[in-house]
Amino acid sequence: MTRLWAALLLVAALAFAASPWFTQGFNGFEPDQFPVPQDDPPVQPAGYAFSIWGLIYVWLIVGAGFGLIRRSDDPDWAPMRPPLVLSLAIGATWLPVANVSPVIATILIWAMLGTALLSLFRVGDTDRWVQQAPVAIYAGWLTAASSVSIGLLLGGYGILGGTWSAIVALSIGLGIALIAQYRLHRAPEYGITVIWALIGVIVANTGPLNIAVVGLCVIGIMAILALRGTDTE
Repeated sequence: MTRLWAALLLVAALAFAASPWFTQGFNGFEPDQFPVPQDDPPVQPAGYAFSIWGLIYVWLIVGAGFGLIRRSDDPDWAPMRPPLVLSLAIGATWLPVANVSPVIATILIWAMLGTALLSLFRVGDTDRWVQQAPVAIYAGWLTAASSVSIGLLLGGYGILGGTWSAIVALSIGLGIALIAQYRLHRAPEYGITVIWALIGVIVANTGPLNIAVVGLCVIGIMAILALRGTDTE
């Protein structure tokens, strides 16, 4: 059974990485996908921040490939595989859904986050750079992305204004990140990836009206930096 999960993980990682090739023209939710169009919402990171997906795709494939070839029967790898397979399988369907429904896409990305975090907490103690690291950066980015989706829904459906939507969403994301990083006592790659997303939000919010958003991100970065070094072994 462990070999089967190892093979399924590689298949899921490849399918997840291939999904953008089968989805034409998705560069984030379109403003008119919401009742209140979301043009440059303050919760969304600058475009360059999304380039991290290339690293995530490659690292997940490398990790899954190494696990299949060298660690298919290793009990240290076994617990993290099933939830990660589920997360990546959901992720392979996410882009087509996002083109149709931001609400359903938000539900799916939270399911991806939950299973990714479960996998991260189950990661073993061996082969850090190919077992722990890819899951950590994947879960870190999902922590930010799932919170951004909440902010877009809050603003896009007129529940809150743009700045308050960003503050609420970022507070949720930071809360998850701080609790996860504190409980992990390892995997600094997780916190660093969340910081990458927060810096992207800062870069996207240069106007004086969004000082609160930038301030919250700065506080979050400082808090994560204080926690991420608790144990890097």
